Amino acid sequence: MSEQMSVSRATFDEVMVPNYNPAAIIPVRGQGARVWDQEGKEYVDFAGGIAVNVLGHCHPALVSALKEQGEKLWHLSNTMTNEPALRLAKKLTDATFAERIYYANSGAEANEAAFKLARRYALDHFGAGKDQIISFNKSFHGRTFFTVTVGGQAAYSDGFGPKPGAIDHLDFNDLAGLEALISDKTCAVIMEPMQGEGGIIPAEQAFIEGVRALCDKHNALLVFDEVQTGMGRSGYLYAYQKYGVTPDILTSAKSLGGGFPIGAMLTTAKIAASLKVGTHGSTYGGNPLACAVAEAVMDVVNTPEVLDGVKQREAWFREHLAAINAKYDVFKEVRGMGMLLGAVLSDKYQGRARDFLTAAVDEQLMVLVAGMDVVRFAPSLVISEADIKEGMARFERAVAKVAAA
Repeated sequence: MSEQMSVSRATFDEVMVPNYNPAAIIPVRGQGARVWDQEGKEYVDFAGGIAVNVLGHCHPALVSALKEQGEKLWHLSNTMTNEPALRLAKKLTDATFAERIYYANSGAEANEAAFKLARRYALDHFGAGKDQIISFNKSFHGRTFFTVTVGGQAAYSDGFGPKPGAIDHLDFNDLAGLEALISDKTCAVIMEPMQGEGGIIPAEQAFIEGVRALCDKHNALLVFDEVQTGMGRSGYLYAYQKYGVTPDILTSAKSLGGGFPIGAMLTTAKIAASLKVGTHGSTYGGNPLACAVAEAVMDVVNTPEVLDGVKQREAWFREHLAAINAKYDVFKEVRGMGMLLGAVLSDKYQGRARDFLTAAVDEQLMVLVAGMDVVRFAPSLVISEADIKEGMARFERAVAKVAAA
């Protein structure tokens, strides 16, 4: 084998499209909730690859599944199915409201499929003209042109030419606004049970129940984007189960593969029937490698031990954040559920979320932001109490530095 080329952060600027601005460090190895960079410096990971590394780095069950499948079968076209895809689909349908599964490679692709299905279902059952999609301001549903237009952040969709039409937005948790906007022309209402990129904003119980009732009244499909909240992150397999409100279509990705790219759309048999042969597809969707890893994720996560453990870890996180805030008074509140939490900055620190992220990296801790005013935490669901304590000690040092600046 030829010797590996030496690369650095400077290499990024030489060879990569400049749509990202990555940190100065380059991680090269991870184990559990710890990551090491090129210099051998060790970091605690409270970011989880943006809510992806649901079981941390290099979890033995996932490594084993990947190695085992890697020596059997890597890829087939969709003119054939495969065992890992079928086993995973069976486990997903057994554990949820869904009866049918469609596989993609990402959350954006799962949402693209969901939106296309909603439009096609409305056409099949109600005829032309029932095509309005209602979404919410600050929502995020992916970066394809359709999904980014449905998403409620115009900054991500502006500047690329004419946008797909019949898409309307209103404020999250505004039930009266939805009641005024929805009609028999609405084919679907799309929402995250808890807005992620928009600032870790949970749906109010009365709102999510009201949305379901309005969709039923107007024969509109209710689509839950659980790309970020799904696969155990809320302390339930999917957050809809916490709310007790069942969607017609649900999308899953991120944590579903534990770090291996996979997306899935879950729905009922009746609705799925509108995606007849040839109406939609994906070259890599249902890839045996991805499905084998996701099946291992499902087997570990969908257990009382892990799901109850998420609730315990949420309590530990909240206790530590409250103690830090008692000293430095930097947060208004901590929002969220399970291992997807957002510390909302107080008025004095408005717009400075990235300062906290940068200070955390300097203290060898990886965190996230959700907008300019929220520090976001999305760690492994099985992170140890010791790693939480160590990470929070580092976070406190970061907070102290920002507060003293």
